[in-house]
Amino acid sequence: MTTPLPSILLAGCGKMGSAMVQGWLAGGLAPSVVLDRHLSDLPAPHRVVRAVADIPAGFVPDVIVLAVKPQKADGVLAELAARYPQATVLSVMAGRTVASLEAAFAAGATATQPTIIRAMPNTPSLLGAGMCGLYAPLTATAEQKQHCDSLMRAVGETVWVERESLIDAVTGVSGSGPAYVFLLAELLEKAGQAQGLPAPVARTLAREVIYGAGRMLHELPTDAEELRRNVTSPGGTTAAALAVLMQPEAWPRITTDAVAAAVNRAGELAG
Repeated sequence: MTTPLPSILLAGCGKMGSAMVQGWLAGGLAPSVVLDRHLSDLPAPHRVVRAVADIPAGFVPDVIVLAVKPQKADGVLAELAARYPQATVLSVMAGRTVASLEAAFAAGATATQPTIIRAMPNTPSLLGAGMCGLYAPLTATAEQKQHCDSLMRAVGETVWVERESLIDAVTGVSGSGPAYVFLLAELLEKAGQAQGLPAPVARTLAREVIYGAGRMLHELPTDAEELRRNVTSPGGTTAAALAVLMQPEAWPRITTDAVAAAVNRAGELAG
């Protein structure tokens, strides 16, 4: 029999929270509560509440998952701290450091501090194809880490980093990464139309080439550079395109700068 996922109290159910919830429900989530002002309902035995005061008496989650907007989190955190002073907390908020979250919890006037583990998932979690980086302080127990890992593995793959600062790098590469791929699909579609392809054909070509290439990267052990070389015949059409894309000021520079911008913004969001 499959072991159920840990019970959770999910604070915030926006796009990322919703993506994770769908995967968790499919994975056999233990009875849980979602704290959100907009979500309409969840299948029993799970519940939706609008405020911390509405959480059922006696409900103690295995993990509190923080998915609220980083800039609006402190009030909710203080309320949760008063009710669950020794909680295991999994934060998926970009930029908010362990130290800043501990300070917000301390505002709840509790004598003890929760254990805070940080995670940076991405939106393909909606399809069970997410990628999540996690960081845990030395105070986290093996059981606490396992609870958090099992939740994120239910919606994709996980990697753990040894330094908290590397979560910002995870944010820049994989947390924001799907948007980079979607932009590539958008641009390929427009480029195909510029070459005379009907819009539906250009759309199909752009999406399917990204899907197929993604599957090769996922399922084959071959390095990405070698896969690129295998497609590129000397003097051929792909080589002509790559000669443009691989100019020093083109993709090599732009990609590095884009990821760095996301990493820097994550640092700015830290409280």
